Amino acid sequence: MKEALRQQALERGFSDCRFAPASPPIHAAECRSWILRGWHGQMGYLERQLEKRFDPQRVLAGARTLVVLSAAYSHAADRPARESRGVIARYARGADYHQVLAGPLAALAGWLEEKGGPGIRCRWFVDAGPLVERDHAERAGLGFVGKHTNLISRADGNWIFLAGILTTLDLEPDPPERNRCGSCRRCIDACPTRAIAAPFQLDARRCISYLTIECKGSIPVEWRPAIGARIFGCDDCLAACPWNRFARGAPLLAPHGRPDLAEPDLLELAALDDAGFRTKFEGTPIARIRRRRLLRNVCVALGNTGGDRARAALERLTRDPEPLVGEHAEWALSRIRSASSS
Repeated sequence: MKEALRQQALERGFSDCRFAPASPPIHAAECRSWILRGWHGQMGYLERQLEKRFDPQRVLAGARTLVVLSAAYSHAADRPARESRGVIARYARGADYHQVLAGPLAALAGWLEEKGGPGIRCRWFVDAGPLVERDHAERAGLGFVGKHTNLISRADGNWIFLAGILTTLDLEPDPPERNRCGSCRRCIDACPTRAIAAPFQLDARRCISYLTIECKGSIPVEWRPAIGARIFGCDDCLAACPWNRFARGAPLLAPHGRPDLAEPDLLELAALDDAGFRTKFEGTPIARIRRRRLLRNVCVALGNTGGDRARAALERLTRDPEPLVGEHAEWALSRIRSASSS
């Protein structure tokens, strides 16, 4: 059954499929401590289902096995920075992976319920399930958690999504993966805001991915210059990892790429109204932050990289109906004026 299920997963485009026991995560205490320190910032959803994250039985009663899957995504390198051009994290340069993976994953879970026998139940999830996915993925042998706290696959490097199927079917676990970072600290040194406080310890409140996506209000002024031209997420710690040299293709995600998101024009984005934002970003991960947060990020990026060409757009945005956008436009204008006068 294990090998048949693994083959079914690969045929549906997943990059790997491994098996772990449906038991509490090994690093539950560390996860709880991280949240109690407040390092998760405004991600309150992590607190709301905390106990569920540590007990798969609360997610699916009678669960025996967690099937952990990976799906590689495009790891095309960033182009050299150009004035008034933004940077979007590689995983978000296409259709929303939750939607892309949902169909194949639901079909795989349905196959497992059918072939597993009478009474077998499954619950599948893509990223948003109340489980500590990386912990279970490491225990299943899918990869190891690096010093940047992301999962690293020896076959696909850092460029993977995780998904899972919790099932009542009892399947033999795969051997766990061991950490293979050694003395390397490239990810730590690459972080622009020093968000990786120590190996395996991430202060999300300083992370550019958090600041541009999860932070709902004003981005702290002290971190704005380090954001550079990034308007959604950051790949710096991932891209620095030497395991990326083994990364393979992305059969499931590649057809859903959006070339126009590889190097977006910040001045064009600055002109978007609500309708224009929805038209451009519907069905992508960027849609979840809505116009106000995207334009907040665009203002910061223009303040860092836009130069004099950005003045007119920023002056218009100081009068935007969204105060959050106006505040960041004022900051960006001030930054450009200071650079011009120096």
